[in-house]
Amino acid sequence: MTTLSMAEAAQQAAELISKSKWMVVLTGAGISTPSGIPDFRSPNTGLWSRSDPMEVASLSAFQFHPEKFYNWLRPLAREMIKALPNAAHFALAKLEEKGVLKAVITQNIDGLHQKAGSKEVYEVHGSMQRLNCLSCRKNYPLQDFLGLFNSPQDIPRCPNCCAILKPDIVLFEELLPADVWNQAEQTSTKADLFVVIGSALEVTPAAHLPLYALENGARLIINTFSSTYLNSRADLLLPFDVAQIWPEIVARLD
Repeated sequence: MTTLSMAEAAQQAAELISKSKWMVVLTGAGISTPSGIPDFRSPNTGLWSRSDPMEVASLSAFQFHPEKFYNWLRPLAREMIKALPNAAHFALAKLEEKGVLKAVITQNIDGLHQKAGSKEVYEVHGSMQRLNCLSCRKNYPLQDFLGLFNSPQDIPRCPNCCAILKPDIVLFEELLPADVWNQAEQTSTKADLFVVIGSALEVTPAAHLPLYALENGARLIINTFSSTYLNSRADLLLPFDVAQIWPEIVARLD
């Protein structure tokens, strides 16, 4: 595939978008790293290069070692709480407002798409914006417990039954939320343009969503620095900073 300048790539992306009737975007950690949130899988810097996910981010870890679980989660939660959407998040919200983008499917748990103004967001890995009680089934907004995430030892407990609260995120050993996943599958199947932003497409089943679109004749754009298993099937590769390329693309659609 010919190497393009950012301006050339943005123009080609804008042309593909302008021809689409049902554009769907899948986002991964790479869209939020410009907002200061670390990703999970980058060598040396990713969260899993420092911790064994099964020891700190599994359902078993939460149930049997909640202190270890929250010791791992607390710094990440603090980053998410203070993070602000970047230019890529705002660009996607603008595309939705224009009626061009039909849905954002995200693997992220940071809520930045909603903070940027996106409405149709399918959080297939859950959200840090909510806490759930697995005992009495009550749910609480993260806002009610912000102080505890600044404490080095406190663990959020249910005001109703005192059980330890679990963030509404999908941990290892858990299934994805069925209703959200079904919506993600359905909108991917309808897509005539599927765009991957900031995901290396390594985490299943979310990594399979572009295939549902391709099987129905969709065009494919991939915006990542890393290679993915679908690079050879992409109509356009965008190896550029997400916060720089997406405002460029949207500007060409105005």
